[in-house]
Amino acid sequence: MFYGQFDYAIDEKGRLSVPAKFRDALLSHDTPLLLLTAHPDGCIVAYSSKEWQARQERIEAAGEEVRNEGANWLRMYYALVTDCPIDKLGRILVPQLLRSHAGIQKNVVILGINKKIEIWSENAWVDVAKRAAKELEGRPNMASRFGL
Repeated sequence: MFYGQFDYAIDEKGRLSVPAKFRDALLSHDTPLLLLTAHPDGCIVAYSSKEWQARQERIEAAGEEVRNEGANWLRMYYALVTDCPIDKLGRILVPQLLRSHAGIQKNVVILGINKKIEIWSENAWVDVAKRAAKELEGRPNMASRFGL
């Protein structure tokens, strides 16, 4: 399980450090590999290999009608998937195509969201966080809907 927010920078070669907390969680249950793809919200999403497999099983279980309806979404989702092994220094190489999708140039915000990791450009994350805070002002009981 991944949780927390971390501010990092991508180096000139496109390498990004994975927070030690996330590496430890990953290695305790899986392999030192993340699968990255573009998320429609404008970030990069990363999954462990086990979580990636579980998501593929859910896509298959959705049925042919749903897969046909979402064919274009699935094309983009799968076309941009990249295996990113974690190196000895705890870094992954984030492909330029995914960095461009997310508008990432240097500073990033890495979020742990339960079974996935989101990687945002710092500027995009500031905008998303502001919109989320504003939305939640009008919905004070949202936490109770999650049983919290």
